[in-house]
Amino acid sequence: MSDQKQLHRDTIGLVRAFACPVCGSFAAFEATACSVCAAAIGLHPPSMTMFQLGDEGVDIDGRCWIRCTQSLTLGCNWLVPEDGDDAGARGRCLPDSLIRREPDASDTVAREKLVPTAQALRRLIYQLLDLGLPVQPFWHTEGPPGLAFDLLSSYSERERVTIGHAGGVITIDLVESLDAYRESLRVRLGEPYRTMLGHFRHEVGHYYQHILVETGSGADRYLADCRVLFGDEQASYAAAIDRHYRFGAPANWAESFISEYATMHPWEDFAECFAHYLHITDTIDTAREAGMVLHADRVRFAAPRDVAPLEGYDDVPVERLLDDWSWISLFFNRVNTAMGKNPLYPFTIPPPVVTKLDFVHRVVRASAREWRAG
Repeated sequence: MSDQKQLHRDTIGLVRAFACPVCGSFAAFEATACSVCAAAIGLHPPSMTMFQLGDEGVDIDGRCWIRCTQSLTLGCNWLVPEDGDDAGARGRCLPDSLIRREPDASDTVAREKLVPTAQALRRLIYQLLDLGLPVQPFWHTEGPPGLAFDLLSSYSERERVTIGHAGGVITIDLVESLDAYRESLRVRLGEPYRTMLGHFRHEVGHYYQHILVETGSGADRYLADCRVLFGDEQASYAAAIDRHYRFGAPANWAESFISEYATMHPWEDFAECFAHYLHITDTIDTAREAGMVLHADRVRFAAPRDVAPLEGYDDVPVERLLDDWSWISLFFNRVNTAMGKNPLYPFTIPPPVVTKLDFVHRVVRASAREWRAG
């Protein structure tokens, strides 16, 4: 079994709160050194634990682990086995090995924007592993189409870089790592939310719809139901784009969709719901690991029960996840507005979207069970 596949199996059920192995202080997901004791640390993917590194790496269970080869250029803190057997990885950790195209080393402006974008990519892959979704690198020759990322810049390319997905390749415009640029687009497009991590989560939704729902064994199990909920994905995408940008979303879109963009085409509806599923599950898991609990007897309004995020929502209806989320997000929104920021989660989930999110939940959980069994 390859190192990458073993990593995938070992990391189902991850953590989002890390500690320095030396002093026990909180360690950020991206940390390469402890902010308190300054120990050099790195993230060990199989255990998802921070380890202290020496000059020659660290011995973990008889195997030497060293920093990813992108530690200096992309600020990566993931560790890789010194004797790794995946030639296609080129000494990179799994997330960084998925980068197929990136700006030339001489393009210092674009390379600067690549660093925060690669950090967002690592967060995405970390969560996909946690959920048990297949993360097949593009450089593997077996199995379904592999996942690849072209991280390019409109400022450097001779033509505009279009964010999107095609055949397992996700293209991201590095210019969107610039807060002012991204915010101007958000306002111009009338979007309540726009982040680099959000782009990754949306585009990877297209990938998983293709490999888990539209093709292979998933087509027999899910495709008919998917078309009932989201619409026929065979509808002309070009015509849908033209219609959406000429006439906008239907006046009553909020009754059945999570966003205006979701109304454009069935593919976009699925991808938007998939992205929101990732938003919700990652944030509520983070709240759980921070020990966050809403005590009904301590709030100044009627709350039906204490709300304590579960260890996992694999075996409960999606309605329980969304009910917990409705209360947790309420307080996150209040915290943001108390700091003069926009609400953290500025969305309303109508009943039809609950049904769509339930479909995503079922597909994701079935995929995880099959991966564990395989």
